[in-house]
Amino acid sequence: MLADRGLGEWGFSAYVEVDGRRLLFDTGARPRTVLENARELGIDLGSVDAVVLSHNHGDHTGGLLTLRAELTKEHRTALATAHVGRGIFWPRPGGTNTALQIKDEYEKGGGRFVEHAEPVMLYPGVWLTGPVPRPFPEKNWSGTGRVMTETGEVEDTIPEDQSLVFDTDRGLVILSGCGHAGIVNTAIYARKIVREAGLHALVGGFHLYPLDDSRLDWTADQLRSLDVQNIVGAHCTGIEAVYRLRQKLGLSRKAAVVGAVGASFTLGSGIDPRELAR
Repeated sequence: MLADRGLGEWGFSAYVEVDGRRLLFDTGARPRTVLENARELGIDLGSVDAVVLSHNHGDHTGGLLTLRAELTKEHRTALATAHVGRGIFWPRPGGTNTALQIKDEYEKGGGRFVEHAEPVMLYPGVWLTGPVPRPFPEKNWSGTGRVMTETGEVEDTIPEDQSLVFDTDRGLVILSGCGHAGIVNTAIYARKIVREAGLHALVGGFHLYPLDDSRLDWTADQLRSLDVQNIVGAHCTGIEAVYRLRQKLGLSRKAAVVGAVGASFTLGSGIDPRELAR
């Protein structure tokens, strides 16, 4: 039984396999959580050369240095490349930028950051959005932080926030860390840079837990028009938000679940939420 395996925390990381390629998306909060979870779940991260960091926050970048140090004991190229969005290293006055704090040590250890200002296809059918334009004012961030940009200090909207998009024969699959750019903004941008297909699945954190009823209803209305078929709402999505989206989008219990440690989405067979969320 795998039901009792895994360490939970307020953080996010996802292991990705697509067409024989492997990626790690975000690295959790505490230094060893993702490392220990991978071991308990039987996932070998040693062969994963690249990691995507969705944004600078510590609950997504906190495990990078430990993972790199531990995995390179046997695999020299493990997590040697980290894909980040433009703005991730900008100073946050009065706050903390974990990505900036770990930058020098990661690079001294042989790691390489690749900064993206525009969308890029990492592999055939696998797109990284880079920073996401925001035509809709979703404002899925705290509203209290500040960031020192190249043109001066402004409100920290987490401008580097980025997601992965997979182009499949069933539609687009979006993997998000927190979705600070807004899940609707991200979905619309994904359809623009990849193709105007339905959203076969939304997986990850979408930072919907603070939203009131009217904002959740607006989000559901927008997603309904994009033909969302599956949702794994993990991390900062919020339990109530997942249930509200399930109801509003007319999805079944099997097609919209709260994501927990070890939950997975497989193209063709769908969501495996593990025992707790069944």
